[in-house]
Amino acid sequence: MIALLTRDLRLAIRAGGGFGLGLAFFLIVVVLVPFGVGPETTLLARIAPGILWVGALLACLLSLDRIFALDWEDGSLDLLATAPLPMEGIVTVKAAAHWITTGLPLVLAAPALGLLLSLPGPGYLWLFLSLLIGTPALSVIGTFGAALTVGLKRGGLLLSLLVLPLYVPTLIFGAEVARRGADGLAVETPLLMLAGLSFGAVALLPFASAAVLRINLR
Repeated sequence: MIALLTRDLRLAIRAGGGFGLGLAFFLIVVVLVPFGVGPETTLLARIAPGILWVGALLACLLSLDRIFALDWEDGSLDLLATAPLPMEGIVTVKAAAHWITTGLPLVLAAPALGLLLSLPGPGYLWLFLSLLIGTPALSVIGTFGAALTVGLKRGGLLLSLLVLPLYVPTLIFGAEVARRGADGLAVETPLLMLAGLSFGAVALLPFASAAVLRINLR
């Protein structure tokens, strides 16, 4: 599993689907928002948690179609399916590689980008924690969507349409944690809901993704 994870990390960076693309998109979204809504700091501070979460979510979408695409194109996916490693383990490694190359850089960059949106001081810690807890769910859900569309021509658009509705609960509770934290309110309820969504996705979706891949490889 470690060898497969290392291979996927190298492929993600070499193929242009690494952390640079997601970070660049995230930065563009954050920079453009003040031009669209105006430079008023009060308004920016109020919408900052939601904007940062939406930007992180959309940045995660950029590289989802490449989770299995390269392995499908060169035939590696068929070899992985016959390897001693269970398909569920392969899917978990793929999701982990996507999170490391996309989700983790977004988590680390979000507090710095929050400065551009005048995020209130108490909100930085909760923004960081909400993204740290929520982005693994985005990667696991995205891996499930990539498994559904593997091998399809122009599957990127279909992948986005399939995954975005599944992202909505994570977006709602993640942004709510950051918003409540920035306003100095209690965050326990949305934080527990967000953690439950992430743990549930990590625990269940690799089995669903593996089943879908077995069907697609027949």
